[in-house]
Amino acid sequence: MHNMDHLYDEEGNYMQQEDDWDRDLLLDPAWEKQQRKTFTAWCNSHLRKAGTQIENIEEDFRDGLKLMLLLEVISGERLAKPERGKMRVHKISNVNKALDFIASKGVKLVSIGAEEIVDGNAKMTLGMIWTIILRFAIQDISVEETSAKEGLLLWCQRKTAPYKNVNIQNFHISWKDGLGFCALIHRHRPELIDYAKLRKDDPMTNLNTAFDVAEKYLDIPKMLDAEDIVGTARPDEKAIMTYVSSFYHAFSGAQKAETAANRICKVLAVNQENEQLMEDYEKLASDLLEWIRRTIPWLENRMPENTMQAMQQKLEDFRDYRRLHKPPKVQEKCQLEINFNTLQTKLRLSNRPAFMPSEGKMVSDINNAWGNLEGAEKGYEEWLLNEIRRLERLDHLAEKFRQKAAIHEAWTEGKEDMLQKRDYETASLSDIKALLKKHEAFESDLAAHQDRVEQIAAIAQELNELDYYDSPSVNARCQRICDQWDALGALTQKRSEALQRTEKLLETIDQLYLEFAKRAAPFNNWMEGAMEDLQDTFIVHTIEEIQGLSTAHEQFKATLPEADKERLAILGIHNEIAKIVQTYHVNMAGTNPYTTINPQEINTKWDKVRQLVPQRDQALIEEHARQQNNERLRRQFANQANVIGPWIQNKMEEIGRISIEMHGTLEDQLTHLRQYEKSIVNYKPKIDQLEGDHQLIQEALIFDNKHTNYTMEHIRVGWEQLLTTIARTINEIENQILTRDAKGISQEQLNEFRASFNHFDRKRTGIMDAEDFKTCLISMGYNLGESEFSRIMSVVDPNRMGIVTFQAFIDFMSRETADTDTADQVMASFKVLAGDKNYILADELHRELPPDQAEYCIARMAPYTGPDAVPGALDYMSFSTALYGESDL
Repeated sequence: MHNMDHLYDEEGNYMQQEDDWDRDLLLDPAWEKQQRKTFTAWCNSHLRKAGTQIENIEEDFRDGLKLMLLLEVISGERLAKPERGKMRVHKISNVNKALDFIASKGVKLVSIGAEEIVDGNAKMTLGMIWTIILRFAIQDISVEETSAKEGLLLWCQRKTAPYKNVNIQNFHISWKDGLGFCALIHRHRPELIDYAKLRKDDPMTNLNTAFDVAEKYLDIPKMLDAEDIVGTARPDEKAIMTYVSSFYHAFSGAQKAETAANRICKVLAVNQENEQLMEDYEKLASDLLEWIRRTIPWLENRMPENTMQAMQQKLEDFRDYRRLHKPPKVQEKCQLEINFNTLQTKLRLSNRPAFMPSEGKMVSDINNAWGNLEGAEKGYEEWLLNEIRRLERLDHLAEKFRQKAAIHEAWTEGKEDMLQKRDYETASLSDIKALLKKHEAFESDLAAHQDRVEQIAAIAQELNELDYYDSPSVNARCQRICDQWDALGALTQKRSEALQRTEKLLETIDQLYLEFAKRAAPFNNWMEGAMEDLQDTFIVHTIEEIQGLSTAHEQFKATLPEADKERLAILGIHNEIAKIVQTYHVNMAGTNPYTTINPQEINTKWDKVRQLVPQRDQALIEEHARQQNNERLRRQFANQANVIGPWIQNKMEEIGRISIEMHGTLEDQLTHLRQYEKSIVNYKPKIDQLEGDHQLIQEALIFDNKHTNYTMEHIRVGWEQLLTTIARTINEIENQILTRDAKGISQEQLNEFRASFNHFDRKRTGIMDAEDFKTCLISMGYNLGESEFSRIMSVVDPNRMGIVTFQAFIDFMSRETADTDTADQVMASFKVLAGDKNYILADELHRELPPDQAEYCIARMAPYTGPDAVPGALDYMSFSTALYGESDL
C-alpha cells in the first residue's frame, strides 16, 4: 500500500515533488475547478473508447474499476483482474493494482495512497490523474532534443512561430487570449479557422472558437470553459498542459496517417518514375536516330558553289551545326546513356526486371549511327575548307581590285570639274599664286596615283587569266579608270599652262598697281592737305599775321605746275594697266589692292584745288583790308582811352583828399565839391565818344589792343565810381552840415570829430571797422563792457556790416554831446496845438502846420479811443512815441 507521506518538511514548509502536481496551485479554488473539469474531460476522451465515462472524478474512481479501465485504454495493456467485491478492501486492492501499474511505468508515486482515492479525496485524486496524464500523454512527447513538458512547450512555440501576435512562453498566461489554441488549429487545419479575423482583445471569442472547432472537427472534448481562463489572473498550468497535449496527440496522429500515405505514394512514384524513364528513353532514342538519319545526307552533299559568299554561308551553316545543333544532340546522347544506366540501376534496386529497349534502339545501335554521323562530318569539313581556300584567292584578288578601284574613283571624283574651272580668270595675283601652288600639289598627287592605276590594270589582267566569274564587270571598270586617267593628264597640263600665263600678266599689272599706289598716296595726301589749307577758316588779329598767310599762299601756288606733272604721270600708270587688260583680255576681279584711290578721284580733287586757289586769293585780300581798318580803330580808341583813364584816376584822388582833409568850413568844402562835380559832368561827351569808338571795335570783333592798357570796361567802372564818389562825398558834407546845425555842433567840434576818425581810420578808407571804433571810444574815455559796446554797435551799424562810417560816427558823437528833441517834447508840443486835450483834430493840424506836414500827420495818426474821444479825434501820443521808436537812445 502506498502511503501519503512527507508533504511538508521539518519546518512545516511545502516540499515540491518532482513530476508531481503543485499542491500550492490546488489551494486556489479556481484552479481546482479548472483541473477537475479538464481532467474529467480528458479521462472521458479515453474511457469512451471502452464505452463508459465518469461524472465525478473523486467519486467514480473510488472503486478502482474505471481507474484500471482507463489505464488499460491509454496503455493498450491488460492489468491484473480486478476485484468485483464492493467492500472497502476490494476497492483498495483495485486502486493499488492501478497504482502499481503506474509505478511499473517508471513513475514515482510520492504521497499518493490508495486509501485517499477510495475515500474520495479530491486533491489526491486530481494529483493521481495528473501523474497519469504526465506519464501517458506528455512524457513521450519528444521535439528536437527536448521531451515531456519542455518538448510540448517547444512544439507549441515551433507551430505558432509564424503567428506574430502569438508568443507561447508558458502553460498559463500565454494562452489567456485564446490565440495560441487558434494558431495551433490554423497551422494544421487552416480551413477550419479564419485566423485573420481574430482579435487579441477578444479572448472569449478566440477561446470559444478554438474549443468548439477542436470538439467538432478534431475529436478533442471541451476540457475548459472560456470563462474559466479569462476570469482567472493565471490559468491552471496543469489544465492548460492537459488540454494542449490533446491537440498535440490529435495532430501527431494525423501526421502518422500522412506518413503512411507518403510511403504508398513513394512506392507508386518510383514505379511511375521508372515507367516515365522508359518512355523518355524510347522517345529520346527515336528522336536522336531520326536527326542522325536526316543530317548525314546533308553532310555528304559535295556540290561546289561559285562564290566565296555562298561557300562561306555553307561554312557558317556547318559552324551553326557544330555550335548550335550538334551540342544539344551530344548532350541528348549522353543523357540517353545516363538515363539508361540510371533506369537499370533503379529497376535492380527496386527488385524489378531489367529494361529492354525496342529493336534498333539499343545504346550500341545509337553509338553506331553516331559514328557514321561523325565520319560524314569529318569529310564534309575537309571539303568545305578546300573549297574556301580555292575561292579565297580569287575573292582576295577581286576584293583588292574593288578596293583599289574604289579608292581611285573616290580620289578622282570631282577632279575633272576642278581642272576645267576658269577660276583664274577672275582671281587676284595672290589667288593665282595660291592656285598655282595648289595645282603643283595636285600634279604631285597625280603622279603618286600612277602606281595605283598600274596595279588596278595588273589585277584585272590576273583575274582574266584565272577565269574569274565576274571578269566582264572588272574589265569594264578597269577601262573606265584608264580612260579617265588619260583625260586627267591632259586637263592637268592645260590648266598648268593657263595658270602660268595668267600669273605673268597679273604680276605685271600688280607692279603697275603698286607703283600707282606708291605715287598716288602721297599725291592724294598732298591734295587733301592743300584743300584743307585752302578751305581753312583763318582767324587773324594783326596785319603781320595776314601778311604771313599771304606769303605762304604765294609759295603754295608756285608748287602747282610741278604737282600737275606728277598727276599726269600717275594717270599714265593707270592708262598702261588699262591697255594691258584690253590687249590680253584679262578679266580683272577687283580694284587696285594697294590703294582705294582711283584716277577719277585724283582728277576731281585736282579740279577742286584749282578752284580753291583764286577763292583763297580773294579771301586773303579782303582779310588784309579788314586788318588795316582794325588797326586804325585800335589806335583811335587807344589815343582817347590813354587820356581819359588818367584823368578819372586823378579826379578820384582829388575828391578823396577833399573828403578827408579839413580845409575851410563845411560850406567851403561843399562849394569846392560842387565845382568838381560840374567839371566832371562836362567831361561826359568824351566818355560818350569813347563808347562810340568801342562799339566800332566790338563790331569789328577786335579783342585786344596793344596800344593801351585801358579797356572800355575799366573806363566805365572808373567813370561810374567817379560819379558815385562825388555824389556821395557831397551828400556826406550836406549831412554833416545838417547834423551840425541840428545838434548845435561847432566847426571846431566837427574838425575834432574828423581828426579822431581819421586817426583811427588806419587803412585810410573813410570807414572804421569795429575794433578801430572800440579803440576810438576807449581813447575818448568810454568805459565799455561787451554788452554796452554791442548796444552802441547796433545803433551806429544797424545793418550789422561790422563797419562805422564817418556819418554814423558824427551822429553818435552828436547825440553824446548835444541836447536833442525827445518824444516827450514833441508830445508836449502837440498838446499845446490841441488846446491841452489828449487828442487832436484834423482841422487843428491844418490850422497850425504846413499843408504837407499836416497831411503827413493825419495819414499816420491812429484814431483816439480814450474815454473823452469825439468823432475825428486823432491819437498824437502814440504817433509821437512812434517817431522816436528805435532812434531814441
